[in-house]
Order: sequence, then C-alpha cells, then structure tokens
Amino acid sequence: MDALLAARSAQIGVDADELRIRSWSTPGTAICLLVDRSGSMGGGPLATSAVAAASVAWRAPDDYSVLSFGKDVVAAKSQGVAKSNEGVVDAVLALRGFGTTDVVGALRAAHDQLARSSAGRKVAILLSDCRATAHGNGHDESVASVATAARLLDELVIVAPASHDEVAQELARITGCRITTVTGPSDAVAALGRVLDR
Repeated sequence: MDALLAARSAQIGVDADELRIRSWSTPGTAICLLVDRSGSMGGGPLATSAVAAASVAWRAPDDYSVLSFGKDVVAAKSQGVAKSNEGVVDAVLALRGFGTTDVVGALRAAHDQLARSSAGRKVAILLSDCRATAHGNGHDESVASVATAARLLDELVIVAPASHDEVAQELARITGCRITTVTGPSDAVAALGRVLDR
C-alpha cells in the first residue's frame, strides 16, 4: 500500500519491486477414520473399512489418519505422517476382526490425532457398530461415557453397519452427531458422502 500511495501522490508509475502480494487461506479438512476391528466387525465390515480408507485418502490426501481399534488402538496411518495410500489400504485389508471394543479409547486417540492438524475443519469418522465392550482398560464403556469422549471432538460422524446400528443410533442421538448406515463395500463411498458433505 505504501508503494501505491507514494506513486499516486508523486503521479508516477509504481515500481514493481516495491509491490508485495500476500494471500491467506484457511486450511481444508482433516479426517481421522476410526475402523472397528473387534469381533462384531469382522468379514464384510472390514472390507467396507478398506474402501472407506481409500475414500478418505482421496478426500483429504494431505491431512488424514486411519486408526483401527479393538482392545487397543493401532495407527494404520498417523496424522501428518507420509504413507502411501496403497500402504494404508493394505494395512486395513490385513486386519482381522476379533476381541473387545474400546470406543472411548478410539475417540480419545482420534482427538489426539486431529490435534496435530491446523485444518479449519476436523472430522472423526467412526466406522463401527459402537458396541463398547472393553473392560479392565480404565475406561467406563457405557453409552454416556462414550458420548463424553465423543464431545472432545470438533466433529464426529458415525457410519454403522445397516444390520447392527441400534447402539450407534443411540450414540448419535445423545451427541447430536450425523449418522448413516452402510450395507457393504459398494456403499462405503456414498455413505461417507452422506455424512461428510454439508
């Protein structure tokens, strides 16, 4: 502005070397996909999870994480860490459904992952039937406790299996988050669109 004002008051042309361009932009969307690998989510739901992971990698290629959870939480890809999309999908495809479900731990881990991002929108996608069954991990796994952990997140959306969505629907009702159901791998991309696109 100083260069423009000086040139105008002197009625001369502006020296291009005196001009500076600044631009501001709001970072886009950061996504943390939480994949339930407990016993109730084996088989078809894990194939759905692999398609969902590929879709998340396409939607937010520079700012996403994929966490799988059962009794504990394991990162297939952490926020801000480079990993090929193929490697992420392969890691999800290698999962086997077994054991208990620590939903509270998964939601807390998603909060920690998304805290690493400077994105304007931070979304955790919970791909689960939300049946919290973990015991002895220091977490109360009641629906109310899961809802308390969910409120730590800026934005939570739930994608539940169409045949087992009762607990997920209850969690969505309590927290006010968006929810949809998924019928299988061929419906995964559309299901994510239903809850992510505003």
